[in-house]
Amino acid sequence: MSTLREDAQSVIEAALQATQPKNALRRALASLKRFGGRLRVISIGKAAWSMASAASQTLGEQIDCGLIITKYGYTYGNLPRFTTMEAGHPVPDANSVRAADAAIAMVQGLNVDDTVLMLISGGGSAVFEKPLVPLPLFETTLNALWHSGADITEINIIRKRLSAVKGGRFAKLCAPATVIGLLLSDVMGDAPETIASGPISPDPVTAVEAERTLLRLFPDAPEPLIRLMRRETPKLLPNAETRVVGNVAMLTRATAHALQSLGYETCVLTDRLDCEAREAGRMLSAIAHSHQGETRSLAFVAGGEASVQVRGTGKGGRNQELSLAAAPRLEGLRDTAIFSFSSDGIDGPTDAAGGFVDCRTLGRLRAAGLDVDNALLNNDSYHALRACDGLLVTGHTGTKVNDVAVVMIRR
Repeated sequence: MSTLREDAQSVIEAALQATQPKNALRRALASLKRFGGRLRVISIGKAAWSMASAASQTLGEQIDCGLIITKYGYTYGNLPRFTTMEAGHPVPDANSVRAADAAIAMVQGLNVDDTVLMLISGGGSAVFEKPLVPLPLFETTLNALWHSGADITEINIIRKRLSAVKGGRFAKLCAPATVIGLLLSDVMGDAPETIASGPISPDPVTAVEAERTLLRLFPDAPEPLIRLMRRETPKLLPNAETRVVGNVAMLTRATAHALQSLGYETCVLTDRLDCEAREAGRMLSAIAHSHQGETRSLAFVAGGEASVQVRGTGKGGRNQELSLAAAPRLEGLRDTAIFSFSSDGIDGPTDAAGGFVDCRTLGRLRAAGLDVDNALLNNDSYHALRACDGLLVTGHTGTKVNDVAVVMIRR
């Protein structure tokens, strides 16, 4: 019989395979309306290469030329008619700017019969960027926002206004060509304007709201930032349309299906998990406690994206912190485990996708001289989980559709 850890690995592999963008993208591309002119393809984000590969296989020589813009190390070979550029993530760098300039150059001189196909996935906010302020000020501002406790929606409100290619501005640069966007969503609710900061989607936030958000989060913001908040973003883009082809709901369903195939009676709790990671971990461990008397093998699935308040100087990600926070309440629970992972294989600034904990985790941490509360206080879930063989490592996955957390009880 397999172990719970082996079951978790099997579920992760099956869920990631089911959420690869190629199948959904091929279906969407097959129904794509063409306008008879030139077709240029720009793919951005962590899943950019796999999305471009699907486009290359489906559209072939219909593609006039293409550009892949992705994170360092996320390229898997050359594709016909495509140029590949790698850039910084999560903070944009000089190569992010060069990549944006290359994309802008690619869409210049197009006419009304031409089409720009944008393939967009999470991570596009960083790798595809052209700041309207000097890059050092842009980076400093993003770091200040991340440490202010701002959520991703608030950060995007400000980031769009600081960019020449976000908040619908890239679609305007493509005009009069038609822009068609196929999006792999890594955000709650799948709003196109939030995925990769919405380069081809109208921005619903007004200048007044943007300035208010900046000053609330960054009261001492320099004047150049305030002036940019007052510049309105596009509210109507008649040349652009978008369609979401993959999201966390797909990941959640695939995870549940994989668990059912292993014999677990499975309940999907939500595909909108949106809370602090430690609280999510404690909640899931409480669910594990509530069902210890069951005679059936059970699983509970929660998809979404937890958040982390960075207070310490340790290393980790939201899935690792969720898992570690669940560990103390699993001690003594037989054949019970909790795991959580990021679909792109990268949880925070680490080489792990997430974490796995069970009834033995707490004892292993004690044996290693580590304390869960201290590790959480220092945001050091990575080193704690590494010490008890609790890290989940998948490598780069080729997809980016948020996270999923699972409770497994085997009987």
